[in-house]
Amino acid sequence: MWRGFWGREDGRLAHIEAHRNSAKKRWALNGGPFGSKLTTKDYAESGVPVIRGTNLSGGSRFVFEGFVWVSEEKADELLPNNAHPGDLVFTQRGTIGQVGLIPLHAPFKRFVISQSQMKLTPDAAKADALFLYYFFSSPGTVKSIENLAFAAGVPHINLDILRNFEVPLPPLPIQRRIAGILSAYDELIENSQRRIKILEAMARALYREWFVHFRFPGHESVPRVPSPLGDIPQGWEVLTVADAFVITGGGTPSRKEDEFWEGGTIQWYSPSDLTGAGTMFMDDSGDHITERGLAQSSARMFPARSVMLTSRATIGAIAINTQPACTNQGFITCLPNERVPLYSLYHWVNENVPTFQRMASGATFKEISRGVFKTIEFLQPPDELLGRFEAAAAPMAEQILALQRQIQNLRRTRDLVLPRLLSGQIDVANLPEPVAA
Repeated sequence: MWRGFWGREDGRLAHIEAHRNSAKKRWALNGGPFGSKLTTKDYAESGVPVIRGTNLSGGSRFVFEGFVWVSEEKADELLPNNAHPGDLVFTQRGTIGQVGLIPLHAPFKRFVISQSQMKLTPDAAKADALFLYYFFSSPGTVKSIENLAFAAGVPHINLDILRNFEVPLPPLPIQRRIAGILSAYDELIENSQRRIKILEAMARALYREWFVHFRFPGHESVPRVPSPLGDIPQGWEVLTVADAFVITGGGTPSRKEDEFWEGGTIQWYSPSDLTGAGTMFMDDSGDHITERGLAQSSARMFPARSVMLTSRATIGAIAINTQPACTNQGFITCLPNERVPLYSLYHWVNENVPTFQRMASGATFKEISRGVFKTIEFLQPPDELLGRFEAAAAPMAEQILALQRQIQNLRRTRDLVLPRLLSGQIDVANLPEPVAA
């Protein structure tokens, strides 16, 4: 209970409406531009960044990637729709519940929110912006907002819903303490994410140096010879995928048959598992099927440490499964072998995504079929060189996996602690901040 922290002895939460937490200045709570006020024709090569849904996703407070831009003059025309460091930004339609916090030390002094966004400038005398961010991003709050959304057509909320949404506010020192504890989790997560990106970049650079640019150890003494892929080092072979390694596809058991799904323990991946995760390894799938479901579909089990590739609609999301699994029909899964080991295969698939996308076809959505995939030319380096690459890449990959799991544990713990902190069930006065395992 919040007795002592809220100044209430009965333990009830004191709520303050969202608009009362906004700063007492013009446009402190506002939506994006209407209709033709901001269209793709207004986008420029540089200038003021436009905040879209992609900037509010990815498991972090704010994503500084994927911006489009408008000129300074256009941003001046859209002053009511400008957002600044310290503002909260909400998705208004589509993926309801997305919220971001523009960092105080952002590299841009202002932004423009898109038609699908709303922004809130907190009143610093009443509410800590970081505390509000954690409140609005908590699963309970997201669910409450989703329940208030208009479901006709594309789900959406409006300014009135945000304006009247009640926010529990303890005294500012408690808000800041709660925000600090939760922020410590996020800092550990972000640190691990940075380390993962460095390791991925190192492994990718090594693969390209050796197997794309042919600057492998001892390359100076290896002559080049003609091949269907151009000049290649002597001793390397040009094969097809069909000759180099085995691939498999997937299928979906009937959703009408409960016995195919209920109580299922077999990992069954759909493309959204990979496109939403963006991680090198996958420990578990979003859905599981039963043995009977597996038998009654075209899905086939493949071993742990295979390379899953989404092959239709979104072509090129890639991950390695850590447990035996199967997929739906939107995948081609590549099985490593003695001549084409795991991490060489993973990086070959990654490197050739543009080729897969170029070879895809289809009227409704693009797809690269297994038949077409098998015909792709595959450059087979000598076994000794592949062994040296695996010896260098494997420790980096295993460290990535360990960091991924650490991130999962931190998120799980943070999400468990978050509602208890926000509700006052945990006394924050003497609560230690988290440390990495």
